[in-house]
Amino acid sequence: MADRVALQPVVVSTRGLVVCSRRIRADFITPVNGRLCVKLGSRFGWLWAAYAVSAAGTWLAFDAFALIALLVLHAGPAQVALLASAGPAVGALLAVPLGPWMEFRRKRPVMILADLVRCAALLAVPAAHFLGVLGFGQLLLVSMVVAAADLTFTAASGAHLKSLVPRAGLLTATSRFESTTWTATVLGPPLGGAAVGLFGPVVTVAANALSFLLSALGIRAIKGPETAPERPPRDPSRPRAADLLDGWRHLLTSRELRPLFLNTVAVNGLIMAQAPLLAVLMLGPLGFQPWQYGLAFAVPCLGGLLGSRLARPLAARYGRRRVLLVSGVLRACWPLGLAFVRPGVPGLVLVMAVELGLITCASVFTPVLAAERLERTPDDRVARTLSAWSVSTRTGTAALTALWGLMASLTGPRTAIAAAGVLLLATAPMLRSLATGRRSPASVPPSPAGPPPSR
Repeated sequence: MADRVALQPVVVSTRGLVVCSRRIRADFITPVNGRLCVKLGSRFGWLWAAYAVSAAGTWLAFDAFALIALLVLHAGPAQVALLASAGPAVGALLAVPLGPWMEFRRKRPVMILADLVRCAALLAVPAAHFLGVLGFGQLLLVSMVVAAADLTFTAASGAHLKSLVPRAGLLTATSRFESTTWTATVLGPPLGGAAVGLFGPVVTVAANALSFLLSALGIRAIKGPETAPERPPRDPSRPRAADLLDGWRHLLTSRELRPLFLNTVAVNGLIMAQAPLLAVLMLGPLGFQPWQYGLAFAVPCLGGLLGSRLARPLAARYGRRRVLLVSGVLRACWPLGLAFVRPGVPGLVLVMAVELGLITCASVFTPVLAAERLERTPDDRVARTLSAWSVSTRTGTAALTALWGLMASLTGPRTAIAAAGVLLLATAPMLRSLATGRRSPASVPPSPAGPPPSR
Protein backbone atom coordinates (compact mmCIF):
# COMPACT_ATOMS: atom_id res chain seq x y z
CA MET A 1 0.00 0.00 0.00
CA ALA A 2 2.86 2.36 0.78
CA ASP A 3 4.13 1.97 -2.76
CA ARG A 4 0.73 2.73 -4.23
CA VAL A 5 0.03 5.88 -2.25
CA ALA A 6 3.55 7.21 -2.76
CA LEU A 7 3.13 7.85 -6.47
CA GLN A 8 3.26 11.56 -7.26
CA PRO A 9 3.90 13.36 -10.56
CA VAL A 10 7.43 14.60 -11.23
CA VAL A 11 7.36 18.34 -11.84
CA VAL A 12 10.04 18.97 -14.46
CA SER A 13 9.88 22.74 -14.31
CA THR A 14 7.71 25.05 -12.26
CA ARG A 15 8.06 28.54 -10.90
CA GLY A 16 9.98 28.42 -7.65
CA LEU A 17 10.37 24.62 -7.72
CA VAL A 18 13.02 23.35 -10.11
CA VAL A 19 13.20 19.60 -10.38
CA CYS A 20 15.04 17.73 -13.08
CA SER A 21 14.08 14.08 -13.44
CA ARG A 22 17.66 13.31 -14.46
CA ARG A 23 18.71 14.02 -10.86
CA ILE A 24 16.47 11.26 -9.52
CA ARG A 25 17.67 7.68 -9.39
CA ALA A 26 15.83 5.36 -11.72
CA ASP A 27 14.72 3.30 -8.70
CA PHE A 28 12.46 6.17 -7.67
CA ILE A 29 10.78 6.75 -11.05
CA THR A 30 7.70 4.86 -12.20
CA PRO A 31 5.64 5.48 -15.36
CA VAL A 32 1.93 5.98 -14.60
CA ASN A 33 -0.55 6.76 -17.40
CA GLY A 34 2.24 7.99 -19.62
CA ARG A 35 3.76 10.28 -16.95
CA LEU A 36 6.91 9.88 -14.91
CA CYS A 37 6.09 9.65 -11.19
CA VAL A 38 8.25 9.79 -8.09
CA LYS A 39 7.89 6.71 -5.93
CA LEU A 40 8.54 7.35 -2.26
CA GLY A 41 8.69 3.65 -1.48
CA SER A 42 7.90 1.30 1.37
CA ARG A 43 10.73 2.57 3.57
CA PHE A 44 9.11 5.98 3.65
CA GLY A 45 5.83 4.20 4.33
CA TRP A 46 7.24 2.69 7.53
CA LEU A 47 8.62 6.05 8.66
CA TRP A 48 5.25 7.66 7.96
CA ALA A 49 3.42 4.90 9.85
CA ALA A 50 5.75 5.31 12.85
CA TYR A 51 5.10 9.04 12.87
CA ALA A 52 1.34 8.53 12.55
CA VAL A 53 1.06 6.18 15.53
CA SER A 54 3.21 8.38 17.78
CA ALA A 55 1.26 11.51 16.74
CA ALA A 56 -2.00 9.73 17.53
CA GLY A 57 -0.72 8.80 20.99
CA THR A 58 0.55 12.31 21.66
CA TRP A 59 -2.76 13.98 20.83
CA LEU A 60 -4.75 11.30 22.62
CA ALA A 61 -2.85 12.30 25.77
CA PHE A 62 -3.12 16.03 25.04
CA ASP A 63 -2.90 18.02 28.32
CA ALA A 64 -2.74 14.74 30.27
CA PHE A 65 0.04 16.02 32.54
CA ALA A 66 -1.93 19.16 33.40
CA LEU A 67 -4.99 17.05 34.16
CA ILE A 68 -2.96 14.70 36.36
CA ALA A 69 -1.51 17.68 38.21
CA LEU A 70 -4.97 19.15 38.77
CA LEU A 71 -7.11 16.08 39.34
CA VAL A 72 -4.69 13.60 40.91
CA LEU A 73 -2.07 15.75 42.65
CA HIS A 74 -4.38 18.72 43.34
CA ALA A 75 -1.72 21.18 42.13
CA GLY A 76 -2.37 24.91 41.93
CA PRO A 77 -2.31 27.19 38.86
CA ALA A 78 1.33 28.16 39.43
CA GLN A 79 2.46 24.53 39.38
CA VAL A 80 0.40 23.80 36.25
CA ALA A 81 1.97 26.82 34.51
CA LEU A 82 5.43 25.65 35.59
CA LEU A 83 4.72 22.19 34.19
CA ALA A 84 3.58 23.65 30.87
CA SER A 85 6.53 26.00 30.36
CA ALA A 86 9.56 24.93 32.40
CA GLY A 87 9.44 21.27 31.37
CA PRO A 88 9.64 21.83 27.60
CA ALA A 89 12.09 24.72 28.01
CA VAL A 90 14.56 22.72 30.11
CA GLY A 91 14.06 19.73 27.81
CA ALA A 92 15.00 21.93 24.85
CA LEU A 93 18.21 23.03 26.58
CA LEU A 94 19.05 19.40 27.37
CA ALA A 95 18.69 18.62 23.65
CA VAL A 96 21.29 21.21 22.58
CA PRO A 97 24.35 18.89 22.77
CA LEU A 98 22.42 16.02 21.18
CA GLY A 99 22.45 17.65 17.72
CA PRO A 100 26.23 17.39 17.21
CA TRP A 101 26.21 13.99 18.90
CA MET A 102 23.76 12.47 16.40
CA GLU A 103 24.98 14.28 13.27
CA PHE A 104 27.51 11.65 12.20
CA ARG A 105 25.70 8.62 13.56
CA ARG A 106 23.14 6.40 11.90
CA LYS A 107 19.77 8.02 12.42
CA ARG A 108 17.49 5.01 12.78
CA PRO A 109 19.12 3.75 16.02
CA VAL A 110 18.92 7.29 17.42
CA MET A 111 15.20 7.48 16.57
CA ILE A 112 14.52 4.07 18.13
CA LEU A 113 16.43 5.09 21.27
CA ALA A 114 14.43 8.34 21.51
CA ASP A 115 11.17 6.39 21.20
CA LEU A 116 12.20 3.90 23.87
CA VAL A 117 13.27 6.69 26.23
CA ARG A 118 9.90 8.41 25.79
CA CYS A 119 8.09 5.11 26.33
CA ALA A 120 10.00 4.30 29.53
CA ALA A 121 9.67 7.82 30.96
CA LEU A 122 5.93 7.93 30.35
CA LEU A 123 5.33 4.42 31.70
CA ALA A 124 6.94 5.53 34.96
CA VAL A 125 3.96 7.85 35.56
CA PRO A 126 1.17 5.20 35.69
CA ALA A 127 3.54 2.86 37.53
CA ALA A 128 4.20 5.48 40.23
CA HIS A 129 0.49 6.28 40.41
CA PHE A 130 -0.36 2.60 40.88
CA LEU A 131 2.21 2.37 43.69
CA GLY A 132 0.92 5.56 45.28
CA VAL A 133 4.22 7.47 45.01
CA LEU A 134 3.50 9.81 42.09
CA GLY A 135 4.53 13.40 42.81
CA PHE A 136 4.71 16.73 41.00
CA GLY A 137 8.51 16.54 40.78
CA GLN A 138 8.29 13.30 38.82
CA LEU A 139 5.81 14.85 36.37
CA LEU A 140 8.16 17.78 35.85
CA LEU A 141 11.16 15.50 35.34
CA VAL A 142 9.29 13.27 32.88
CA SER A 143 8.14 16.32 30.90
CA MET A 144 11.79 17.43 30.57
CA VAL A 145 13.00 14.00 29.45
CA VAL A 146 10.16 13.60 26.95
CA ALA A 147 10.77 17.10 25.54
CA ALA A 148 14.48 16.37 25.02
CA ALA A 149 13.67 13.02 23.38
CA ASP A 150 11.04 14.72 21.18
CA LEU A 151 13.61 17.17 19.83
CA THR A 152 16.16 14.43 19.30
CA PHE A 153 13.68 12.29 17.38
CA THR A 154 12.54 15.23 15.26
CA ALA A 155 16.08 16.15 14.24
CA ALA A 156 17.09 12.56 13.49
CA SER A 157 13.92 11.78 11.52
CA GLY A 158 14.28 14.94 9.42
CA ALA A 159 17.85 14.02 8.53
CA HIS A 160 16.81 10.44 7.75
CA LEU A 161 13.89 11.60 5.61
CA LYS A 162 16.31 13.46 3.35
CA SER A 163 18.13 10.20 2.61
CA LEU A 164 14.95 8.14 2.21
CA VAL A 165 13.18 10.12 -0.51
CA PRO A 166 14.43 11.90 -3.63
CA ARG A 167 14.58 15.66 -3.65
CA ALA A 168 11.52 15.87 -5.88
CA GLY A 169 9.49 14.00 -3.26
CA LEU A 170 10.39 16.06 -0.17
CA LEU A 171 7.40 18.38 -0.38
CA THR A 172 5.04 15.44 -0.88
CA ALA A 173 6.55 13.71 2.16
CA THR A 174 6.41 16.77 4.42
CA SER A 175 2.82 17.46 3.31
CA ARG A 176 1.85 13.95 4.40
CA PHE A 177 3.40 14.44 7.80
CA GLU A 178 1.51 17.73 8.16
CA SER A 179 -1.77 16.10 7.12
CA THR A 180 -1.16 13.29 9.62
CA THR A 181 -0.51 15.82 12.38
CA TRP A 182 -3.82 17.58 11.80
CA THR A 183 -5.74 14.32 11.52
CA ALA A 184 -4.39 13.33 14.93
CA THR A 185 -5.20 16.82 16.23
CA VAL A 186 -8.83 16.53 15.12
CA LEU A 187 -9.42 13.02 16.46
CA GLY A 188 -7.03 12.71 19.39
CA PRO A 189 -8.29 15.25 21.98
CA PRO A 190 -11.98 14.24 21.78
CA LEU A 191 -11.09 10.55 22.10
CA GLY A 192 -8.60 11.36 24.83
CA GLY A 193 -11.21 13.41 26.67
CA ALA A 194 -13.61 10.46 26.56
CA ALA A 195 -10.86 8.14 27.83
CA VAL A 196 -10.05 10.55 30.66
CA GLY A 197 -13.72 10.64 31.64
CA LEU A 198 -13.96 6.85 31.66
CA PHE A 199 -10.56 5.77 32.97
CA GLY A 200 -8.72 8.88 34.22
CA PRO A 201 -5.80 10.85 32.74
CA VAL A 202 -3.14 8.32 33.78
CA VAL A 203 -4.52 5.81 31.26
CA THR A 204 -3.97 8.19 28.33
CA VAL A 205 -0.33 8.58 29.40
CA ALA A 206 0.06 4.80 29.24
CA ALA A 207 -1.53 4.78 25.77
CA ASN A 208 0.91 7.48 24.66
CA ALA A 209 3.82 5.38 25.96
CA LEU A 210 2.55 2.41 23.95
CA SER A 211 2.41 4.56 20.81
CA PHE A 212 6.13 5.30 21.12
CA LEU A 213 6.89 1.60 21.48
CA LEU A 214 4.92 0.93 18.28
CA SER A 215 6.78 3.79 16.59
CA ALA A 216 10.11 2.19 17.51
CA LEU A 217 8.93 -1.10 16.00
CA GLY A 218 7.87 0.69 12.83
CA ILE A 219 11.26 2.34 12.45
CA ARG A 220 12.91 -1.01 13.13
CA ALA A 221 10.93 -2.40 10.19
CA ILE A 222 12.56 0.02 7.72
CA LYS A 223 14.65 -2.27 5.55
CA GLY A 224 17.96 -1.62 3.90
CA PRO A 225 21.37 -0.66 5.25
CA GLU A 226 22.02 2.75 6.72
CA THR A 227 25.59 3.96 6.68
CA ALA A 228 26.83 6.51 9.16
CA PRO A 229 27.61 9.89 7.54
CA GLU A 230 31.29 10.47 7.02
CA ARG A 231 32.72 12.96 9.49
CA PRO A 232 34.71 15.72 7.75
CA PRO A 233 38.29 16.34 8.87
CA ARG A 234 38.22 18.40 12.02
CA ASP A 235 40.08 21.67 12.18
CA PRO A 236 42.37 21.32 15.23
CA SER A 237 42.23 25.08 15.81
CA ARG A 238 38.46 24.98 16.22
CA PRO A 239 37.15 24.02 19.66
CA ARG A 240 34.75 21.10 19.78
CA ALA A 241 32.26 23.20 21.76
CA ALA A 242 31.73 25.23 18.59
CA ASP A 243 29.96 22.18 17.11
CA LEU A 244 27.01 23.08 19.32
CA LEU A 245 26.55 26.32 17.41
CA ASP A 246 26.85 24.93 13.87
CA GLY A 247 23.08 24.64 13.44
CA TRP A 248 22.46 28.25 14.47
CA ARG A 249 25.45 29.40 12.41
CA HIS A 250 23.96 27.82 9.29
CA LEU A 251 20.48 29.26 9.94
CA LEU A 252 21.71 32.78 10.64
CA THR A 253 24.17 32.95 7.75
CA SER A 254 21.85 31.47 5.11
CA ARG A 255 20.17 34.24 3.12
CA GLU A 256 17.23 31.96 2.35
CA LEU A 257 16.71 30.34 5.76
CA ARG A 258 17.48 33.24 8.12
CA PRO A 259 14.21 35.20 7.56
CA LEU A 260 12.15 32.02 7.68
CA PHE A 261 13.85 30.94 10.93
CA LEU A 262 13.45 34.26 12.72
CA ASN A 263 9.88 34.67 11.50
CA THR A 264 8.90 31.17 12.63
CA VAL A 265 10.36 31.62 16.13
CA ALA A 266 8.52 34.94 16.58
CA VAL A 267 5.19 33.85 15.07
CA ASN A 268 5.00 30.49 16.84
CA GLY A 269 5.89 32.05 20.17
CA LEU A 270 3.32 34.84 19.91
CA ILE A 271 0.54 32.51 18.76
CA MET A 272 1.18 30.04 21.56
CA ALA A 273 1.45 32.87 24.12
CA GLN A 274 -2.18 33.75 23.34
CA ALA A 275 -3.51 30.23 23.97
CA PRO A 276 -3.62 30.12 27.80
CA LEU A 277 -4.87 33.72 27.94
CA LEU A 278 -7.73 32.92 25.59
CA ALA A 279 -8.65 29.94 27.77
CA VAL A 280 -8.74 32.20 30.83
CA LEU A 281 -10.86 34.77 28.98
CA MET A 282 -13.34 32.30 27.47
CA LEU A 283 -13.77 30.04 30.50
CA GLY A 284 -13.76 32.94 32.97
CA PRO A 285 -15.31 36.35 32.23
CA LEU A 286 -17.02 35.29 28.99
CA GLY A 287 -18.69 32.27 30.59
CA PHE A 288 -18.13 29.64 27.90
CA GLN A 289 -18.52 26.01 28.93
CA PRO A 290 -15.53 23.64 28.62
CA TRP A 291 -17.21 21.73 25.78
CA GLN A 292 -17.70 24.97 23.88
CA TYR A 293 -14.05 25.88 24.38
CA GLY A 294 -12.99 22.46 23.09
CA LEU A 295 -15.32 22.72 20.11
CA ALA A 296 -13.92 26.15 19.23
CA PHE A 297 -10.51 24.60 18.62
CA ALA A 298 -11.42 21.09 17.42
CA VAL A 299 -13.51 22.07 14.39
CA PRO A 300 -10.97 24.56 12.91
CA CYS A 301 -8.35 21.78 12.88
CA LEU A 302 -10.09 20.54 9.73
CA GLY A 303 -8.39 23.50 8.08
CA GLY A 304 -5.10 21.76 8.79
CA LEU A 305 -6.15 18.84 6.60
CA LEU A 306 -7.18 21.24 3.83
CA GLY A 307 -4.01 23.30 3.98
CA SER A 308 -1.66 20.34 4.02
CA ARG A 309 -3.38 18.94 0.93
CA LEU A 310 -3.11 22.30 -0.86
CA ALA A 311 0.56 22.91 -0.07
CA ARG A 312 2.11 20.82 -2.86
CA PRO A 313 -0.19 21.88 -5.74
CA LEU A 314 0.08 25.53 -4.70
CA ALA A 315 3.88 25.33 -4.62
CA ALA A 316 3.93 23.61 -8.00
CA ARG A 317 1.71 26.29 -9.56
CA TYR A 318 2.92 29.51 -7.93
CA GLY A 319 6.39 28.64 -6.64
CA ARG A 320 7.61 28.01 -3.15
CA ARG A 321 8.72 31.58 -2.51
CA ARG A 322 5.30 33.02 -3.25
CA VAL A 323 3.50 30.34 -1.23
CA LEU A 324 5.78 30.89 1.76
CA LEU A 325 5.32 34.66 1.52
CA VAL A 326 1.54 34.68 1.17
CA SER A 327 0.73 31.91 3.66
CA GLY A 328 3.38 33.20 6.08
CA VAL A 329 1.93 36.70 6.10
CA LEU A 330 -1.69 35.53 6.25
CA ARG A 331 -1.11 33.23 9.22
CA ALA A 332 0.04 36.27 11.22
CA CYS A 333 -3.04 38.35 10.33
CA TRP A 334 -5.73 36.21 11.96
CA PRO A 335 -4.89 36.13 15.71
CA LEU A 336 -5.65 39.82 16.31
CA GLY A 337 -9.33 38.94 15.85
CA LEU A 338 -9.24 36.95 19.10
CA ALA A 339 -9.07 40.23 21.05
CA PHE A 340 -12.64 40.99 19.96
CA VAL A 341 -14.32 37.78 21.13
CA ARG A 342 -17.61 38.30 22.96
CA PRO A 343 -19.93 36.03 24.97
CA GLY A 344 -22.43 33.73 23.31
CA VAL A 345 -22.70 32.17 19.87
CA PRO A 346 -21.22 35.16 17.97
CA GLY A 347 -18.08 34.97 20.08
CA LEU A 348 -17.81 31.22 19.57
CA VAL A 349 -18.21 31.63 15.81
CA LEU A 350 -15.57 34.37 15.78
CA VAL A 351 -13.02 32.17 17.57
CA MET A 352 -13.72 29.27 15.20
CA ALA A 353 -13.39 31.50 12.12
CA VAL A 354 -10.10 33.01 13.33
CA GLU A 355 -8.65 29.63 14.23
CA LEU A 356 -9.79 28.11 10.93
CA GLY A 357 -8.04 30.82 8.92
CA LEU A 358 -4.90 30.63 11.07
CA ILE A 359 -4.62 26.83 10.94
CA THR A 360 -5.30 26.62 7.21
CA CYS A 361 -2.59 29.17 6.38
CA ALA A 362 -0.13 27.62 8.83
CA SER A 363 -0.66 24.12 7.42
CA VAL A 364 0.15 25.40 3.92
CA PHE A 365 3.25 27.20 5.19
CA THR A 366 4.71 24.42 7.35
CA PRO A 367 5.32 21.57 4.83
CA VAL A 368 6.69 23.98 2.22
CA LEU A 369 9.01 25.41 4.84
CA ALA A 370 10.10 21.92 5.94
CA ALA A 371 10.97 20.89 2.38
CA GLU A 372 12.83 24.15 1.73
CA ARG A 373 14.78 23.80 4.97
CA LEU A 374 15.92 20.26 4.13
CA GLU A 375 16.92 21.17 0.58
CA ARG A 376 18.97 24.17 1.68
CA THR A 377 20.87 22.42 4.45
CA PRO A 378 24.03 20.39 3.72
CA ASP A 379 23.71 16.69 4.43
CA ASP A 380 26.40 16.85 7.13
CA ARG A 381 24.52 19.57 9.06
CA VAL A 382 20.87 18.53 8.92
CA ALA A 383 20.58 17.11 12.45
CA ARG A 384 22.29 20.11 14.05
CA THR A 385 20.20 22.55 12.04
CA LEU A 386 16.91 20.87 12.90
CA SER A 387 17.94 20.66 16.56
CA ALA A 388 18.80 24.36 16.61
CA TRP A 389 15.49 25.21 14.95
CA SER A 390 13.44 23.13 17.41
CA VAL A 391 15.34 24.32 20.48
CA SER A 392 14.87 27.95 19.43
CA THR A 393 11.14 27.62 18.81
CA ARG A 394 10.55 25.72 22.06
CA THR A 395 12.52 28.11 24.26
CA GLY A 396 11.11 31.16 22.47
CA THR A 397 7.57 29.88 22.98
CA ALA A 398 8.20 29.15 26.67
CA ALA A 399 9.71 32.61 27.26
CA LEU A 400 6.93 34.48 25.45
CA THR A 401 4.23 32.43 27.19
CA ALA A 402 5.69 33.34 30.59
CA LEU A 403 6.08 36.99 29.59
CA TRP A 404 2.52 37.25 28.28
CA GLY A 405 1.21 35.59 31.42
CA LEU A 406 2.86 38.35 33.44
CA MET A 407 1.44 40.99 31.09
CA ALA A 408 -2.04 39.52 31.43
CA SER A 409 -1.81 39.68 35.22
CA LEU A 410 -1.07 43.41 34.95
CA THR A 411 -3.33 44.47 32.06
CA GLY A 412 -5.92 41.70 31.70
CA PRO A 413 -6.05 38.79 29.20
CA ARG A 414 -7.86 40.71 26.43
CA THR A 415 -5.21 43.46 26.34
CA ALA A 416 -2.39 40.90 26.31
CA ILE A 417 -4.08 38.96 23.48
CA ALA A 418 -4.43 42.20 21.49
CA ALA A 419 -0.76 43.06 22.07
CA ALA A 420 0.30 39.66 20.73
CA GLY A 421 -1.95 40.14 17.69
CA VAL A 422 -0.43 43.56 16.90
CA LEU A 423 3.10 42.20 17.22
CA LEU A 424 2.20 39.31 14.93
CA LEU A 425 1.23 41.83 12.24
CA ALA A 426 4.67 43.36 12.68
CA THR A 427 6.34 40.04 11.79
CA ALA A 428 5.23 40.27 8.15
CA PRO A 429 8.21 42.45 7.05
CA MET A 430 10.55 39.67 8.20
CA LEU A 431 9.49 37.76 5.06
CA ARG A 432 10.01 40.67 2.65
CA SER A 433 13.13 39.04 1.17
CA LEU A 434 10.83 36.40 -0.35
CA ALA A 435 9.07 39.11 -2.37
CA THR A 436 12.15 40.84 -3.77
CA GLY A 437 14.87 39.66 -6.05
CA ARG A 438 15.33 36.40 -7.86
CA ARG A 439 15.54 33.10 -6.16
CA SER A 440 19.22 32.51 -5.50
CA PRO A 441 20.84 29.24 -6.51
CA ALA A 442 20.59 26.55 -3.90
CA SER A 443 23.29 26.93 -1.31
CA VAL A 444 23.92 23.20 -1.35
CA PRO A 445 24.22 20.75 -4.22
CA PRO A 446 21.32 18.42 -4.93
CA SER A 447 21.15 15.70 -2.34
CA PRO A 448 21.71 12.16 -3.49
CA ALA A 449 18.52 10.15 -3.67
CA GLY A 450 19.88 7.64 -1.23
CA PRO A 451 19.62 3.88 -1.51
CA PRO A 452 16.75 2.42 -3.52
CA PRO A 453 13.56 1.69 -1.62
CA SER A 454 12.84 -1.82 -0.50
CA ARG A 455 10.32 -3.51 -2.77
